[in-house]
Amino acid sequence: MNRIKVKTPIVEMDGDEMTRIIWAMIKQKLILPYLDVDLKYYDLGLEYRDVTNDKVTVDAANAISEYGVGVKCATITPDADRVKEYNLKECYRSPNGQIREILDGTVFRKPILCKNILPAVRSWKKPIIIGRHAYGDLYRSQEFIVPGPGVAEMVYTPNEGTQTCRLTIKKFDGPGIIMGIHNTDKSIRSFARACVNYAVSEKVNLWFGAKDTISKKYHAHFKHVFNEEVEGRKKELEDAGITYRYMLIDDAVAQIMKHEGGVLWACKNYDGDVFSDMVAAGFGSLGMMTSVLVSPDGKFEYEAAHGTVKRHYYEHKKGNPTSTNSVASIYAWTGAIGKRGELDATSDVVNFAHRLEKAVIDCIESGIMTKDLTHLVTPVTDKYETTEGFIDQVARKLEASL
Repeated sequence: MNRIKVKTPIVEMDGDEMTRIIWAMIKQKLILPYLDVDLKYYDLGLEYRDVTNDKVTVDAANAISEYGVGVKCATITPDADRVKEYNLKECYRSPNGQIREILDGTVFRKPILCKNILPAVRSWKKPIIIGRHAYGDLYRSQEFIVPGPGVAEMVYTPNEGTQTCRLTIKKFDGPGIIMGIHNTDKSIRSFARACVNYAVSEKVNLWFGAKDTISKKYHAHFKHVFNEEVEGRKKELEDAGITYRYMLIDDAVAQIMKHEGGVLWACKNYDGDVFSDMVAAGFGSLGMMTSVLVSPDGKFEYEAAHGTVKRHYYEHKKGNPTSTNSVASIYAWTGAIGKRGELDATSDVVNFAHRLEKAVIDCIESGIMTKDLTHLVTPVTDKYETTEGFIDQVARKLEASL
């Protein structure tokens, strides 16, 4: 059959372990037979990151800036054990964190809904989208283990002038710990703008939560900047028929458990990290969650919301069959392909992405799934496909739809 031409290249970032195996299957069986697409390939597998001293991650992020759309496989963020296992030169930073920082992006995660997978939270009827501020705070902190009695201070020295601001954090009378975190107005504003843009495009109400009653400067500043951006876009929100609501973060958690969904919940960096997993689990699993990084200037990077599935990879290496959920990885591809088609105004490319997503959902709703979903569906089943078997079944349904 004639392949559909994709006008502009897509940046492809390969990854690690079992998701790397799945990635190759998806390309071979679901993408390349149908699309004539120029993939600008970057290997973000841990071994090659080590070879390049992690320059390949920076190169990949810059390529997304150039071409506008990227699709990324799950990758390892090494700890001390991984450094030893892979004999790395150093303990490299998170590739996701670096890409977010370079693109100054906000991460949006949205559950993939199937009729036969009921949410664990009874009130949830519509997707709950998590907008995660992807810069700073805990993830760009400086930490220090206090060895004994002494004074810990926070000092700010301006570039011009000699007057400094000096605040006492704690007078220690014994060992302890301290941490310094930061953020920037530029990044907070980019986060707020991205959230408003997404809420307007999806026509969903926008929430933001922080703890300004306790953190009267740090969290309060987030609230202030976010409110400024929302006020400046008030007419756009009204025209889209949506509202903005600020809540204390603990109140937001309580409210979301009783809400029907259909809302974009904007979260500070750590909150977004935690609550995106909570929402994913509530709707099914991280294997049923989309994730897209959106920059303020309209660049997009799509990825699976889960990790590299280490345990399955070790079984795969032994030659044992696995049943690994590929849905989020497939949706990373469809998200990137659909966005590429949208930006290029090529409807046939957009339609292909929709057909592939429908093939996935049709499989699950007709009882074809991987093992992790068998206890989530209604009715519960003991029948499941292998990793490759599920992708083959999706390929059959896709082929039948074209």
